[in-house]
Amino acid sequence: VDSATGRILVASDSFTGWAGFAVTDAVEEALGVPAFLDNDVNAFLYGEVSGGAVRGESDVLGMTLGTGVGGALWTGGALFAGPHGAAGEIGHIPGFGDLLCSCGGRGHLETLASGRSIGARYADRTGRRLTAREVAQAADRGDQDALAVYDAAGAGIAQAIVMTAGVVDITTVVVGGGVSRAWPLLEPLILTSLAADPPVSGHPVRLVRAALASDAVPVGAAARARQELTAKVGV
Repeated sequence: VDSATGRILVASDSFTGWAGFAVTDAVEEALGVPAFLDNDVNAFLYGEVSGGAVRGESDVLGMTLGTGVGGALWTGGALFAGPHGAAGEIGHIPGFGDLLCSCGGRGHLETLASGRSIGARYADRTGRRLTAREVAQAADRGDQDALAVYDAAGAGIAQAIVMTAGVVDITTVVVGGGVSRAWPLLEPLILTSLAADPPVSGHPVRLVRAALASDAVPVGAAARARQELTAKVGV
């Protein structure tokens, strides 16, 4: 999305038909109130920084593992979206194999660590289609194929963290989304990979699960709106 103009720039295969739509204009006209546009992962990170697991921290990568893999970057105490709104989108950087991603690219983290990809990778190995939650339950029962799928997801997430830390020297990563419900399974896999291949700084990156769960996005949206309105009135 383009936060400055309030328009959706690109719509994925999971959110079709919205490219070019002027969201803020439509909402302001319908409700008669100021409106602001941001993507869900940016709002998620706003929420966790303003009142969640990383409250008050200054340099954070936010990562959501759901239908897809989203990323957002908080540096120097503020959201950094970049000139095209794509900063922090670690879910769609190549280097994680050669599988086709939902965005049309290949080898993106999303092909390993999203909910639908975890189900698809398990189906590739076994011929059985399960949800990510069911794959996690199978892993808990000792299913080696399920464990291998989650191990690949954890290693991919760790690689993404190291890449981000090497570029912008983040100190903390907060992970949310439906896949994070398998945190007791996923966290040690990520930490093991981070220990084997740590950031170039030599300083460990703190890894935490989101504290606000599904409330992170609306809490973050409210925090963003408050910031915008405060800036407008100069208070």
